[in-house]
Amino acid sequence: MPENYSPKKVTSYVCTLTPEQIGQFQTILDKSGWNFSDLPYGHWKAQKEHTSVSAYHSGKVVIQGGGTQDLVLYVLEPEILHEARLGYESVLAEQENPQMFEPHAGIDESGKGDFFGPLVIACAYTTHDTAQKLLEVGVKDSKMIGTDQAMFAVARQIHAILNGSFSLITISPTTLNQLYEKIGNLNRILAWGHARALENLLEKVPDCPRAISDQFGQGNLVHQALMERGRKVVLDEHPKAEADIAVAAASILAREKYVLEMQRLSTSAGLLLPKGAGPKVTETAKEFLKLHPKADLGNYAKTFFKTMDSL
Repeated sequence: MPENYSPKKVTSYVCTLTPEQIGQFQTILDKSGWNFSDLPYGHWKAQKEHTSVSAYHSGKVVIQGGGTQDLVLYVLEPEILHEARLGYESVLAEQENPQMFEPHAGIDESGKGDFFGPLVIACAYTTHDTAQKLLEVGVKDSKMIGTDQAMFAVARQIHAILNGSFSLITISPTTLNQLYEKIGNLNRILAWGHARALENLLEKVPDCPRAISDQFGQGNLVHQALMERGRKVVLDEHPKAEADIAVAAASILAREKYVLEMQRLSTSAGLLLPKGAGPKVTETAKEFLKLHPKADLGNYAKTFFKTMDSL
């Protein structure tokens, strides 16, 4: 165990409930004096003191805040789930997927679908011990972590546990636009980034036997982009790869770097650059053009996105 590793009390928890269970949970919270409000894409959001519960239409329930652990241990598990999972995640996961606890690397990216900001690819290496520790501190796919603040907290734990056994590739908007002009295919650029992240990780962990990457595009694009060192590794490209703990850790490390870069770019641009590619992003891009020449936009955004058609 790294010297600077110290487990913390659980302050974030995610599970999936049936509509009936969500209704039961709502009734229990309501009787306990929780305050309810509307939730976009969800059934409801409940708040009490420093803890919140968000119940989404997908069935996902996110609990965050200082009272998370007690709420899960003394309400959610005994009264709704009828199963004790908190604190036993690694044991249960190893029973369900023993291969996830064998030494391997996971690769994931952040920023692919965001108009503003870079494309960041991370590759994380896990062993049996570090996989257990990552599960214990609540590592999961970054898209399942509700806020940047919560994501940063988990990322700090990952840094401590992995102790440098990861690599990061950051492709700035400027470079990404130049690559797209030459290659004309984002998936091929992404495959190159995944391959390069794995190659860099192998310089630190040369005996890594296996790697997992999400599958995108047609064919095994990442494998095709690997060089000599990477081709010696067994590479598994498949959908839903973020269910693997190494891939989940990589997704958080990539998101952490992406958010930090977005903060830096926002400061440079003089306005807050939002994530995503929706109407709010388009409006912000128009505000950007009022402050800066259009030629500068390529230093902050992926100008090959369809968002450009609205500017």
